[in-house]
Amino acid sequence: MSESEADLRAADGRVPGRRGRATRTRLLECTSEMLATTSFRELKVIDIAREANTSPATFYQYFPDVESAILVLAEEMADDTTELTGIVRDGTGTGPHARDAALALVDGFFGFWERYRSLLRVVELAGSEGDRRFGALRSRMLNPVTVALRDVMVEGRPDANDPMAMAGVLVAMLANVAAHRYGFEFWGIPTVASRSSMADLICWGVAGQPSPDRI
Repeated sequence: MSESEADLRAADGRVPGRRGRATRTRLLECTSEMLATTSFRELKVIDIAREANTSPATFYQYFPDVESAILVLAEEMADDTTELTGIVRDGTGTGPHARDAALALVDGFFGFWERYRSLLRVVELAGSEGDRRFGALRSRMLNPVTVALRDVMVEGRPDANDPMAMAGVLVAMLANVAAHRYGFEFWGIPTVASRSSMADLICWGVAGQPSPDRI
């Protein structure tokens, strides 16, 4: 049995067939859609089942509770960060295109957070409340991006004191500003200004120098 089949096991241990997989996918889709309009704490199995045109008993065939369904969605989201890692590794850390690469990374984080904003709120909340499953997932999600940024930094700035620490700080900055982007705008800091400032800081951190168009 493949790993993907094992992940799809129903509560009774059976691997669902085509119709069962379609039902499971529909339940996950409804869970994701409802997270955008319903508080995580108020989301109930009966509501998800009703939205998916099925029964709570069917939901429980695939997931023991709402949190487990959300965790599956979060794991799929974590796999999607390969795009962010690719942006880092494909970019140029130093030279005339360094700022373009930094801006591309900022835009990648903004796009990722916009795409998964409701799900990321749950990951942050559950993780902060001590749910180790979600806490570990956040680390798994951001660690590859951090390692990729460290590697670019080591290549472009071999004299860096602690490249992993710098990469971790920069990734934390990107994640938190992306998460609170609309709060910044409420405080009078437009996204275009946040975007430019983060690109400057990335250039400083990766290359140890101002971004080329600031010199």
